[in-house]
Amino acid sequence: MRQVNDTIESSRHFTPAHCKLRFRLALTDLGEMALLPAILNLFYAQAPQAELEVVPLEIAKAQEWLMAGKVNAVICSRPLNGANIQKHVLLNDRYVCLLNEHYLAADDLADKGLSIEQFTRGRHVSISSSSGHDLVEEVMELRGIQRKVSLSLAHFSVLPQILHGSDLIAILPLQIAASFEDHLLKIHELPFEVPSFSVALHWHAQTSSAPSQRWFCDTIIKAVTSAQTI
Repeated sequence: MRQVNDTIESSRHFTPAHCKLRFRLALTDLGEMALLPAILNLFYAQAPQAELEVVPLEIAKAQEWLMAGKVNAVICSRPLNGANIQKHVLLNDRYVCLLNEHYLAADDLADKGLSIEQFTRGRHVSISSSSGHDLVEEVMELRGIQRKVSLSLAHFSVLPQILHGSDLIAILPLQIAASFEDHLLKIHELPFEVPSFSVALHWHAQTSSAPSQRWFCDTIIKAVTSAQTI
């Protein structure tokens, strides 16, 4: 709370070019890969003396962090529904499967895409639900779809190295899957319907009166929006 109060007090005469404040942003490793480069480019272009601390997102604590002022903002794909939490949708995405095409190509059903039979009998890699990417798990539970999880990881970033040398199937957002896809790793649609999802920026409403906080949120929104149009 002292950090938030200092930020508000220091920002009464806020000028980004002279800002020396530290801002804290909670992100998943997917957010770091997909969004952070564009955010940093604009952030430091406007406020070269400011500091940005990226906090690994724990979705179960995200709302508490915002309410307590531990972070200035959170970017996540799961809704944070606190009465004093505001949000802005940054992008829309959907989940797909990514796997080594070499292993799927040996199957007679390869040319038809990934079937539900291939999906359920295959070996899967699962990412920790603390990242907030557990929508597919919820849909599978509702539909009674079971899969064999052979590997559990805390982060998505190591997936390309893992998938290159194994027959594991990974479920991840299309935007990141597209960046991982290569001559071996191929994207396949999920063999069952899962709703698309939104990635949103969240912040505490009471901090919106601070010019520095408004600038920080506006900078993230502009950076991500600009990157999506390139």
